[in-house]
Amino acid sequence: MRLLDDYRNVRARTVALAAPLSAEDQMVQTMAEASPTKWHLAHTTWFFETFVLGPFVAGYQPVDAHYGFLFNSYYEGVGPRVERARRGELSRPALAEVQDYRRRVDTAMERVLGTELPAAAAATVVLGLHHEQQHQELLLTDAKHALGTQPLRPAYQPPAPAPTPAAPRPAQFRRFEAGVVSVGHAGDGFAFDNEGPRHRHFLEAFALADRPVTCAEYLAFMRDGGYARPELWLSDGWQRVQAERWRAPLYWEERDGAWHLYTLGGVRPIDPAEVVAHVSYYEADAFARWAGARLPTEEEWEHAAAGAPLTGHFADAGRYHPGPAAPGAAFGNVWQWTQSAYLAYPGFRPPAGAIGEYNGKFMSGQMVLRGGSCFTPAGHIRATYRNFFPPETRWQMSGLRLARDT
Repeated sequence: MRLLDDYRNVRARTVALAAPLSAEDQMVQTMAEASPTKWHLAHTTWFFETFVLGPFVAGYQPVDAHYGFLFNSYYEGVGPRVERARRGELSRPALAEVQDYRRRVDTAMERVLGTELPAAAAATVVLGLHHEQQHQELLLTDAKHALGTQPLRPAYQPPAPAPTPAAPRPAQFRRFEAGVVSVGHAGDGFAFDNEGPRHRHFLEAFALADRPVTCAEYLAFMRDGGYARPELWLSDGWQRVQAERWRAPLYWEERDGAWHLYTLGGVRPIDPAEVVAHVSYYEADAFARWAGARLPTEEEWEHAAAGAPLTGHFADAGRYHPGPAAPGAAFGNVWQWTQSAYLAYPGFRPPAGAIGEYNGKFMSGQMVLRGGSCFTPAGHIRATYRNFFPPETRWQMSGLRLARDT
C-alpha cells in the first residue's frame, strides 16, 4: 500500500500548491516556455490516465476524449496536441472541470493501486509520481512568472519571516584529484532514464566552491560593469544582453537607488547573504569569468556531491525562496548551472514506446543543472539527477557554484 500512500501524497501536494491561486491566475501563460497552473493540473492527470489506466485497466474509457489533445505535452507517439504556446488560450474546460477530472482519475487510480499491479504498471506509476513532482516545481516557477511580471507584483502567499542577515564567509574551494570516476545512476531506487547508464569518466584535478554564489557577490559583478563588458560573455549571451537589455537577474528591480526583487511573498530588498537566483547559463558563465573561475562540468559536480547528505533548503519548507548560502550543502536553494551540454551518456537507450520520449528527444541545445532548489520536493533529488534547460532560461530557480582548475 506504500505506492497508494505515495500517490495520494503527491497528488494532494499539487492541489495544495495551486490553492493560493485564483481561477484567473491559473489560466495565465506569460510566455511560450511556461504553462498555466490549470494545464499542469490537467496534464499530470492525463499522464496517469494515458499511461496507466488506459493500458492496464480492461475497458477503461477516458473521462473526455478531447483531453488527450488538450493536455498532451510532447508525446508524439500518443497523438496530436495543442501547441505549447497556446495553452493559455484554453478557457475551456473550466478550472472546476479540470479539478473534477483529477478527482475522477484519482478514484480510478486508487482502485488500481489497491490491487496487485503488474511490475510494468507499478514502474509507470512511480515514473508518473516523479513526473508530477517535476510539474510541482514548474507550477511554482510558472506561477511566479505569471505574478511577478504583472504591474502590481501580487504575492502568491504571505511573506515568510526573513532570516537574520549575516555576511557569509568567502567561499572555500575543495580540491579533487585527477582520476577515473564513476558517473550516473547505479541502479538502486528510482532514476530517470537520462541518469544512466553508469559509466567511467576521467577528470583532471579541479576545485569546487563549498557554496553557491550569493547576491552580494553578484552585486559586485554588476557594479563592476558585468553587463556592459562583452569580453566576459559568450557571443549568444552578449546578443541576449543587448536584445533584452539585461542588467540584473530576473525579478530584480532598482528602486530609489537600491536593488529589490520579487519573491512569491511580494517585493522586498535584496538580502546580500542569500544565494543569487534566476540567472541564465549565459549570466552564470559571465560571472564565473569575471570571478577568475569557471562553471563545473556535470561530472565534476556529481563526483563532488557523491555521498553528500540529501539535505538542504527545499520546497518542503514552504518558503519558496533561496536562503543564505550554507557552506558544505551540495543540494537545495538553487539549481546550479554546469558547463556541460545535455547529451546522452555512453550506451544510453530510451525506453520503447511513447514513454521513451520523456528525456532523450531533448538532448540538443540545452545545458545541465544539478542539485535541486527551494522549489524542488526534498524526496525528488539525488546526486545523479540531471535537470536541463536552454542557456537563456532565467525563470527557473537557477544559480551557480564556481569551479577552478588546479
